Amino acid sequence: MYRQITELIKTAGEIVLSASDIQAEISEKNGDANFVTAYDVKVQECLIEGLSKILPQANFFAEESGSAVPDMNEYTFIIDPIDGTTNFIKGFDHSAISVALVKDCEVIFGVVYNPYKNKMYTALKGQGAFLNGRAVKMGNGSISEGIVSFGTTPYNRKTAHETLGLAELFLEKSMDIRRSGSAVLDLCDVACGCSNLFFELQLQPWDYAAASLIVREAGGTVTTMENTPVTLNKPCSVLAGTENAHREALELIK
Repeated sequence: MYRQITELIKTAGEIVLSASDIQAEISEKNGDANFVTAYDVKVQECLIEGLSKILPQANFFAEESGSAVPDMNEYTFIIDPIDGTTNFIKGFDHSAISVALVKDCEVIFGVVYNPYKNKMYTALKGQGAFLNGRAVKMGNGSISEGIVSFGTTPYNRKTAHETLGLAELFLEKSMDIRRSGSAVLDLCDVACGCSNLFFELQLQPWDYAAASLIVREAGGTVTTMENTPVTLNKPCSVLAGTENAHREALELIK
């Protein structure tokens, strides 16, 4: 089943790669600079159709569906068809497809696929994290020993002042900071050791559900900025990193 899911997601990635005239069909959603393209919809439809065949009893909680939060005690797929839509629209080629499978209110399988670089990040609960089938394991570096990545919550500009204040704080403490425009890829970079810490003050569950498992299975820590468990049924802040960097970050932002 998990192999079928990853194969389906790779097929959906071909839709992203085949995109042309992206700006011809763009709609705005609630919030600042919150867009959806025809390709977001096409990818989501492809995923829901295919996943329904793989696991017919599953519920869906997807970014572009506008549906109510399902009962996550049952099998539920949490889907972000294109994380990094603004990047996608502007041709930055840094976006990803994210799918998490939830059961008993826990993520049990996560997949993040970057079609531009053909990078498939996967994790199965209790069995480790992988990049293109090869195991990834994080070190335990401190903030000062690595890069800190972050998101600016562009759909809620009220958080900008606090976000940029934290970014300046972490710039002083780290090797450098990065802002890529894709939370799921930033989280996967943490899992692979490219950065030691990631934070964002507000994200939707589809922005982190799959990648949070990938980080944990790689040996990292994922919580809210208040050091509580991330939620799967509503937005929350996200703080993820090595055990050391995560602990240091919590001390810095008290």
